[in-house]
Amino acid sequence: MSPADRPATTELYLLRHAHAGDPEGWTGDDAARPLSSKGEGQAERLGAFLAGTGFRPDAIVSSPKLRARQTAETVAGKLGLEVRLDERLGGGVDGEAVDAILADIGSPERVVLVGHDPDFSDLLGVLVGSDRVTMKKGALARVDVAGPVASGAGTLRWLVPPDQLQGRRG
Repeated sequence: MSPADRPATTELYLLRHAHAGDPEGWTGDDAARPLSSKGEGQAERLGAFLAGTGFRPDAIVSSPKLRARQTAETVAGKLGLEVRLDERLGGGVDGEAVDAILADIGSPERVVLVGHDPDFSDLLGVLVGSDRVTMKKGALARVDVAGPVASGAGTLRWLVPPDQLQGRRG
């Protein structure tokens, strides 16, 4: 799809993977580090919350790293959706990479990307013009982007930290 075929505004949802424990305490390959029980609960609560609001993205695309994939699959399961995996979300993702991912999946109007930090906090900061915005593990941000993501022209609509959903059950 050409840039002319893109929607005027893309609802971009950035979901940082849920809690996966201390990376220093993990002895295996970092890509295989799973969610902790705390992280599983965070992903369950977020998925249940989104399902309860009737949220329905056009696509959910995740880093293939286990902790991101588990977060994406848990949320997608609550929404009755499938998860697409994309290596580009595994590290070093920027606006140009996001534009390429969006083009490859048909330029959806509403998409959830699941990945890692510092990438997602950096991307969010560029999109909203602030270096003071950070994403905690399990946080979900909605940014409305007019035009290419690489342009950095985004409007932060909301940022839900995982502790906001602490008392919710899924």
